[in-house]
Amino acid sequence: MSKAEPKTAEDLFRFLDELGIEHRTTRHAPVFTVAESVALRDEIPGGHTKNLFLKDKKDNYFLLTVEEHATVDLKAVHQIIGAASKVSFGRSEKLMEYLGVIPGAVTAFGAINDTEGKVKIILDETLMAFDTINCHPLSNDQTTSIASKDMLRFMEATGHEPLVLKVTA
Repeated sequence: MSKAEPKTAEDLFRFLDELGIEHRTTRHAPVFTVAESVALRDEIPGGHTKNLFLKDKKDNYFLLTVEEHATVDLKAVHQIIGAASKVSFGRSEKLMEYLGVIPGAVTAFGAINDTEGKVKIILDETLMAFDTINCHPLSNDQTTSIASKDMLRFMEATGHEPLVLKVTA
């Protein structure tokens, strides 16, 4: 059985529309790091994200979505997120297989591609305090803004039960 092709930004927008989730997308040059995306802050208000695709020694996968300037203690975060061991970064092949994105385009919206629920989604409490959250819509040449409460609805609609935890310093 072959794996379905990853969903596109257009598929994501259609899904958000079907859920009645208001969204706004801004196109821009591709950005691969938080540092590269800082120039967009004036035109895109709200909380901007940094995403960490992590795994433990038992091959449990986690997506941590935090505020872009937050610090995550990778030596201790496993205790907060319920990992079986200390965590390391997941391989790019698994990132594509599970979330349908490449490194540099990691996003909470990747949950739309995780139809088998292989990835545990963790949303940082500090990020969720923003009214609006900004994420790449499955590619890093756009930023999509949605309400933080709608991010929770989106996750649930993809079959994920997002954990809102304090994972940052």
